[in-house]
Amino acid sequence: MRTGDQVVQDLPWRWGTQGTIFLIGGLGFMFDAWDVALNGYLIPLVGAEWNLSTAERGWVGTSNLIGMAVGAFAWGGIADIVGRKKAFSLTLLMFSIFTVAGAASPDYVTFCVFRFLAGIGLGGCIPVDYALVGEFTPAKVRGRVLTALDIWWPLGATLCGLVSTALLPLQNWRLLLLVMVLPALLVFWVRRSVPESPMYLVRRGREAEAREVIDRLVQRTGATPEPWVLPDKQDVPTLSVRAMLSQFLALWTFSARITSAMWAVFLTVFVLYYGALTWLPSILRAQGHGDYAAFMVTTLMTAVGTLGVLISAWLVEAVGRKWVIGLSAPLAALALVLFAHHLDLPSSAYAWIAAYGLVIQVTIPALYAYVSEVYPTTLRASGFGWASTVSRIGAGFVPVIFGSVLWPLLGLTTTFLAVGVLVGLAVLWLAFAAPETRSRELDRIA
Repeated sequence: MRTGDQVVQDLPWRWGTQGTIFLIGGLGFMFDAWDVALNGYLIPLVGAEWNLSTAERGWVGTSNLIGMAVGAFAWGGIADIVGRKKAFSLTLLMFSIFTVAGAASPDYVTFCVFRFLAGIGLGGCIPVDYALVGEFTPAKVRGRVLTALDIWWPLGATLCGLVSTALLPLQNWRLLLLVMVLPALLVFWVRRSVPESPMYLVRRGREAEAREVIDRLVQRTGATPEPWVLPDKQDVPTLSVRAMLSQFLALWTFSARITSAMWAVFLTVFVLYYGALTWLPSILRAQGHGDYAAFMVTTLMTAVGTLGVLISAWLVEAVGRKWVIGLSAPLAALALVLFAHHLDLPSSAYAWIAAYGLVIQVTIPALYAYVSEVYPTTLRASGFGWASTVSRIGAGFVPVIFGSVLWPLLGLTTTFLAVGVLVGLAVLWLAFAAPETRSRELDRIA
């Protein structure tokens, strides 16, 4: 007799059932993108109001990204202990509260503190959302669905660019924050209706709740009802610092090769991505572009990423996750190097930054889908969370280091080339260290 998690993964896909979870999860992911992209638009406005140096301006992005790093491992671990549903809602609520507080900041230091705290809340969205959506999704379409979930990222970043550009004449960065919070609170309210993950309930031995959720899924998808049993119950840790440390150690005990590969690729890819996203408006302004032109080029870079996500969603099932990541990540780095090299030729520079925006959004969705599959259910959210934490800690210091050291001393071309070499080394290790996950059931991959 099959287990409950096998039944869930063999259900037919229905937009009115699993698709609803996909949409609600994606809306939270959209605000993650909006907030990260907003750093690039805030830096010139906040810097002008408080007369900040280049290094000080970098902390606008760094404080937010470091908060997201803390939130990624904290909320990922919380979701594996107390369940996906609670974490699913609370991440957005925390983000909304501290974003409003940030908009009311009386000085630069207070602003950075509130951006850090808002980042802690939002940092949990990606690992929790991917764990929840992946655990509702049938195995045969899981790669495509998890990859397509990333389409909310360029949509959120593009929406941020359009709103920021439209509000630019007001020169009011506080309004940029408040406009983002209103729809986020609406999504928080909607998230409260989402059921707990059936795979989480099954693995935790909560039979009555699991049967209620799974039976409803079977009915709503039109599948043939069948008897199923619970797998062996797994111990449920209590929420504590010791439990979260145990999760960290368990990731390496489960597979040091997989964990090291995930961390290496996440770190290098997102150093590349956040470095470009955070500083692109300032780079363009330094080349003599006005605020409006700088904001619109940045918006172009994020908008073409929507097409990249769609390409990625097709490729991950056609050729596999590892091939997509291994080829697209170095190509994205190359496009960014060529953008920096052609900055004195605006038309060429715009073409290369658009190419970068397209290709990097082929890489990131495949990477998110992949890390959501290689860990078992008991470690899925924390595995994603720790990988995301490592990437955001590394990328979090990029705004400061880039603005005060790398850009002034090495120049843009050499800086992006060095990061590209690191990306290449990371994907080579991924090719040898981790398994392909295409069309395989969760918990039966590694």
